[in-house]
Amino acid sequence: MVLLQGKTALITGATAGLGKEIAKLYMENGAQVGIVGRSMKGLLEAKEEIGGDPLLLAGDVSSLDDNKRFVAEMVDHFGKLDIFVGNAGVYDGNKPLREIPLEQIDQAFDDIFHVNVKGYLLGAAAAYPELLKTNGCMIFSASHASFYSAGGGPMYTASKHAIAGIIKQLAFEFSPKIRVNGVAPGVVATEMSMPSSFGEQIPSIISGVEQALPLQFIPEAADYAGLYVLLASEQFSRTMTGSIIQADTGISIRGLVKTAGGLDL
Repeated sequence: MVLLQGKTALITGATAGLGKEIAKLYMENGAQVGIVGRSMKGLLEAKEEIGGDPLLLAGDVSSLDDNKRFVAEMVDHFGKLDIFVGNAGVYDGNKPLREIPLEQIDQAFDDIFHVNVKGYLLGAAAAYPELLKTNGCMIFSASHASFYSAGGGPMYTASKHAIAGIIKQLAFEFSPKIRVNGVAPGVVATEMSMPSSFGEQIPSIISGVEQALPLQFIPEAADYAGLYVLLASEQFSRTMTGSIIQADTGISIRGLVKTAGGLDL
């Protein structure tokens, strides 16, 4: 079943991980896709893996001018915009506040919130006029950390809580013409980039964490992509707005716990 035939979708943070898998599955479901990344080199590499002929859009999601340009190029190239997927994000290395030097907090906050929060708001604001014309939809990447602690440090967790608020508020503001929903993954078998203000890049997944998950496995990015197709499909999600699908391999049932193997979380 091809669920997105004739639709156009703009996807941020699409050069790696989840964004790349969303773009790939959208195209397999008939959508014309524009992918956003920081560099043309990264976009060209992603295109090789995605396949087909996505529109490549290099720029900074925290820039209003770049967001306006992304939308304008989508409309120039495809004639319209039906779906906006806000997915670009950076991680804080799960660093506790007490471990961030006081003189770095200001920059660290800006590094996280400019991408994870302002980037979503600017993308939504830029896409809104075109989505209004098509009765389109917005889908944002939230997180387990949008609801609970232990999904990152205070900067990342606060930014992802903010995204949950953005989804609910925009769903209210943009109704009845534009649906706004989100997906909240748990752990994902992919590396998340970290700003230089947080120091050395560290893995975003704790080794052995699958032992503490009710479903006992660490999903690949592709395991989540179908949920973004579901939320973009009028056939299956026209009754949904302001919803956030929690797809966290069961973390939200009771949280991460110590296991017989001694994993201390």
